[in-house]
Amino acid sequence: MNIDKKATLRRLSRIEGQVRGIARMIEEERYCMDVLHQMQAIKSALAKVEDGVLKDHARTCVEAAIASGDEAEQREKFDELVDLFGRVKR
Repeated sequence: MNIDKKATLRRLSRIEGQVRGIARMIEEERYCMDVLHQMQAIKSALAKVEDGVLKDHARTCVEAAIASGDEAEQREKFDELVDLFGRVKR
């Protein structure tokens, strides 16, 4: 994994804090739309982290499989990506 680990962990820590904040908002019976706006912010932040990890996977694992010339390894990496995108569509 070549992603900026410190930056990624900072983002995840921030997301963790946002999730705790939503839990407090629900406990305090805050306005539903305020809670939903916070949930959208979390989903957006998590999507950015996911994009970074996916780009890193393409730059490292997929690129290595292509460079190796090993068709089985290439097929495996391709299938992993297809499976991932298939789950995202559901």
